[in-house]
Parts: sequence; C-alpha cells; structure tokens
Amino acid sequence: MTCWALKLEYDGASFVGWQRQATGLSVQEVLEKAAARLNRGNPVSSVVAGRTDAGVHASAQVAQLTLPDAMTAAKVRDALNYHMKPHPVVVLDVVCAPAGWNARFSAVSRSYRYDILNRRARPTLLANRVWHVPTALDAQAMHAAALSLLGRHDFSSFRAAACQANSPLRTLDRLDVRRCGDIIEIVAEARSFLHHQVRNMVGTLKLVGDGSWPVERVAAALAARHRAAAGPTAPASGLCLTSVRYPDEIWGSGR
Repeated sequence: MTCWALKLEYDGASFVGWQRQATGLSVQEVLEKAAARLNRGNPVSSVVAGRTDAGVHASAQVAQLTLPDAMTAAKVRDALNYHMKPHPVVVLDVVCAPAGWNARFSAVSRSYRYDILNRRARPTLLANRVWHVPTALDAQAMHAAALSLLGRHDFSSFRAAACQANSPLRTLDRLDVRRCGDIIEIVAEARSFLHHQVRNMVGTLKLVGDGSWPVERVAAALAARHRAAAGPTAPASGLCLTSVRYPDEIWGSGR
C-alpha cells in the first residue's frame, strides 16, 4: 500500500464541511467514496490538514490516503477526479508521501484568505464566495487594528464556544488587510487556528472598518479573553483555505 499526499480544491457552498456529519454531504465523504472505488470497494480513511466548516472553500487543502501500490500519482489524481464528479471538488496534485509524513501534524503553517465585497450592488459572479458589505469600509483602519492581533496570545475572545482545542493560545504570524478595487482581502497565517478564529477576527475588523469601533478597541477585545468582547462571526462564504506548508516541499509539477 502507498500513502499519497493530495492537494484539493473545492467549493464549500455545496457541503456541510470537510468532516462527515450525520446529515448532509461532506467533502470527506465524497473523497473517501471515490477512494474506495480504487480499493476494490473497501473503505479508505483520509487525514486532512484542516477541517473546514460548512460553506468554507479551499484552493489548496491537503489530505492523505493509503491505496494499493499498482497506481501512479497521475492515475490516482485522474481516477479520483473521475469518481468525484459531479461534486465541486477536485484533486489538483498527488505525490507519494514521505516516510512519517502526516497531512495534519506535519504542517508548519496554514493560510486563509477572507474576501469582503464592499460595494452597494450585491454579488452575482462572486455569490457564495464573499461577504457582501454594502456600507463603506476603511481597509487601512482595519489593517492597523489587525496588527494588534499578531504574535502569541490567548485568543479566547475569538474562539467559538464549541471549540475543542486544549488551549486558547495561538501564534498569529500574519494578518494583512488590503483593498483591491471592490474587494477587501484579509490574509491570515498561523501554524494552527482555533475554531472560527479567522471568521471572528474578520467580523471584529469589519466593525473597525465601518466606524463602529475605534482601532484601539480590537486590542482591548483581545486582552479581555472573553468571546463577548469581540465582534460577530463573519459568514463562512468569504473564507478560503489557500495554503498548507510543510518543512520540506513535497509537491510535483501538478500536471
């Protein structure tokens, strides 16, 4: 048997999230059902770098599967993509995983991008891929406030009530806010995140952008270490997992 590393892209609007649920279709279920077709119908379990929530997208999710040896990386990629049709999830790249590698625990950082469509008109082409905020937002003020969240902190104020992490301590390596036309792009990078941490930070920064909060209040919300001190949870639709990094580059050409 061979352990394969997979890079995946999917539209989260169609799924209840990555993880299998009692009701609704998950990305995990689609992938594992396709993988079973390559394993003579026998169940195949996957490991994933990040369990995205319902409605959250991915342009570079990473997972691992163990499959019979008699397949090339290209065949694994193409066969999985064939069996996952017509669901909006595809395998972009497949490589043989290094010895001891784990899609989740070997990762050294994860990057997310959150897009806010900041214009009066509602989205059409970007429907289900952005948070539509029609009132004007000050991206520079949002970025200034974001800087106060960088570093290692207790992020209890930005942690979902259902979060199962053992500790609220996390090190936020990057949180950038910039405007690109009508899109305000927020990029967050850390080794790991708490449940809803990115969406809660975005919901808080939006309050700075629309003038409801002064820049300094974000630092005060962080220091409070209480969920009620921070802003609302931003919608899932604007969030996309864009990168998972490992100590050594493992990906091939992706052709």
